[in-house]
Amino acid sequence: MKLYYSTTSPYSRKVRLFTRESKLDSQIEEIIVNPFSDDKDELVQVNPLGKIPTLVLANGKALYDSPVICAYLNSLLDHSNLIPTTQYLDVLRWQAMTDGLTDATYNIAIERRTRPKEEQSPKWISNWSTEIQRTLEHIETRLEELDSDITLAHLSLASAVSYLELRLPEALYKSENPKVIAYPKIMSWYENFKTRPSMLDTQLHDL
Repeated sequence: MKLYYSTTSPYSRKVRLFTRESKLDSQIEEIIVNPFSDDKDELVQVNPLGKIPTLVLANGKALYDSPVICAYLNSLLDHSNLIPTTQYLDVLRWQAMTDGLTDATYNIAIERRTRPKEEQSPKWISNWSTEIQRTLEHIETRLEELDSDITLAHLSLASAVSYLELRLPEALYKSENPKVIAYPKIMSWYENFKTRPSMLDTQLHDL
C-alpha cells in the first residue's frame, strides 16, 4: 500500500498515528506530497480531488479521506482497540468532533496565510474562532471519557491539538493573558500523549 501525505496535514498525521499504533506501518510506503503544488500529478491520478491523505491499495484502488482510511486499516486487524466495537459510535463521534476542530483551525490558517489582510473576512474568522473555543471548552469538561485504552478518539484529538499548536497556538491560551493556558486538562493530557513514539515519529512541520 502507498500513503500520500503531507507533513503539515493533521488528517495525514491521524492516519500515520493509526498505522503506527496498529503496527501496520511496515506494510505501507509513505510518499510526501504538497497538495498545494502544481507538481502533484501522481496524487491526482489516484485522487481527482488532489487531497491528502490518500491510501492506494495493492489492487490500485484509492481510499480517501482520513476517516475512510482509518476504517479500512482497522478492518485489516484481527483485533483492534483503536475502533473497538463496544465504543464504536463514541469513537467516531470524537473523531467527527476533533476533525471539525481541525477544519475550523485550517480555515483560519488558510484565510490568514493566503489572503491579504484587507481581503480577509473578520466575520468568518470570528465564527471559526468561536467554533474552536466552544469545542475546546466541551472537550475540557469531558476529557475523562478518554481515560481508557488508546483509540482513534485519542489519535484524532492529538492530531487536532498539534495542528492548533502549529497554526493557531494563541487559541490554546487565555485571550486576556496569553501566558496562561486556557485548557489545562487538555494540555496536560496532550503533553503526556505527545511523548509516545508514534507522536514523535509523525510531528507536524512545514515542508
